[in-house]
Amino acid sequence: MRITVRVRPGASRPRVGGRWGDGDVLGVAVGARAVDGAATAAVCTAVAAAFGLRPREVTVVAGERSRTKVLELDVDAAEGARRLAALLAGG
Repeated sequence: MRITVRVRPGASRPRVGGRWGDGDVLGVAVGARAVDGAATAAVCTAVAAAFGLRPREVTVVAGERSRTKVLELDVDAAEGARRLAALLAGG
C-alpha cells in the first residue's frame, strides 16, 4: 500500500495524524532535523509504529529529500486503509 505524507521536521513532539492540505496526505511531525536523512528515517519509524509495522516494512518510494514523501507500506490493504482513515481523521 502506498501513502503520501507531509513531514514537519524539528517538531517539539512526534505525531502521526491529521490531514495536510485538501487531499489524502497524512501529516507526520518528527523531532529529528532534516540533516543527513535523519528526518526521513524518523518518519519511517513513526509511520511504522502508527501502522503496527516494523521500520523495515516502510520504504520511501519518492521524495527522499522533500517534505512530501510517498511511502510503501508492507501491510494488508484493508487493514492499512482502515488505519489510514483513522489517522487522517486526526489520530
